[in-house]
Amino acid sequence: MGAVPHDDLIETPYGPARVDTARPPGPAHALLVLGHGAGGGVDAPDLLAFCDAAVAVGLVVARVTQPYRVAGRRAPAPAGHLDAAWTAVLTVLRARHPGVPLLVGGRSSGARVACRTARGVGAAGVVALAFPLHPPGRPERSRAAELTTEVPTLVVNGDRDPFGVPEPGPGVRVVVRPGQRHDLRGDPAGTADLVIDWLREHGWVRT
Repeated sequence: MGAVPHDDLIETPYGPARVDTARPPGPAHALLVLGHGAGGGVDAPDLLAFCDAAVAVGLVVARVTQPYRVAGRRAPAPAGHLDAAWTAVLTVLRARHPGVPLLVGGRSSGARVACRTARGVGAAGVVALAFPLHPPGRPERSRAAELTTEVPTLVVNGDRDPFGVPEPGPGVRVVVRPGQRHDLRGDPAGTADLVIDWLREHGWVRT
């Protein structure tokens, strides 16, 4: 797969975001845009495995590094800044890859951003890896409402995730991986296979 160099920067209201794009060898069946966790990056094992698997079945995959991480900060930006930067990047990426369905997703904080903005950016579906249902030890601070995306949504969480495991709901499928924690490092390829199967059900991958 052909990767775009790290100097692919897209301006946002909060500074430049970096985009790493991988393209399939043939025509693209969909555009998949992925975001990273709050303190992590787009090279997390689950994101890399998902990227490779998605490219292999005909998707263009863009992994987006938020401006605060491009600037070298580890502390995440406020939710409104994250959402606005993500939306700005999606506008550019959709113009670059017209005529195919848009799928969004990410891990942890990136999954939350994808869910919150899915309807506004016109996404056809959402993939949420390690969705942080609540802060560790604070189940009363549930973020379940963010999963009300109004588009098909897949959540993949480990059963030992201290951030909790969401419940399935209308349009929301939840797959729980036994023995996995928040990083989903135990079996990245297996997680990717689960997601590809879900994408295939919706006709978003090459048959």
